[in-house]
Amino acid sequence: MPRAPGQVDEAKTQAILDAAAELAATLGPKVSMEAIARRAGVSKQTLYNRFPSRLEIARALATRRSDLLTQPLQSGGDAEAVLTAYATGLLEKIVRENAAGALRSVALMSTEAPELAQAVYQAGPATGQGRLADWLAAQTRAGRLNTPDPVAAAEMFAGMTLGHAHLRAFLGIAQPEIDTAARAHETAQRFLRAFAV
Repeated sequence: MPRAPGQVDEAKTQAILDAAAELAATLGPKVSMEAIARRAGVSKQTLYNRFPSRLEIARALATRRSDLLTQPLQSGGDAEAVLTAYATGLLEKIVRENAAGALRSVALMSTEAPELAQAVYQAGPATGQGRLADWLAAQTRAGRLNTPDPVAAAEMFAGMTLGHAHLRAFLGIAQPEIDTAARAHETAQRFLRAFAV
């Protein structure tokens, strides 16, 4: 079925983002728009129509990751199940998917392109932490948890979940073998005990 005039082909948008993520992980932050278009199998015009700059691509990638990681917060499940699923997503992204290339790319570009690093942080980690803080605040209002400072609690939960995984990824040090499901579940249980009503 042909698209209506002005309708965006979502498959092409996702192909662009997939290509940009793959290339940034291997080539770093200076990957060209031409290389992204070539890898995605789209014209440069199509690429620029959707993403006028690398900053917009980086922001879209961070938003996509944040949306994926925070899906459990929308599930309506019990607190332990939600936090376990959220922790599992964090661990999978950092430990299992080896986010070293992406982390190093953002860190390396932060001095020469601070606006790009800021956009990635705001659209990705900051948004995810904000959504978790909002969820924790809602749980507190409902009387299921007691998080006097949901923002600090959200950051604490991420830290408990990841430990040094971010640092190892950034430094290119191999991640130890862990049982992701068990680690996520234990983190959720300990966090819930700390903030029990």
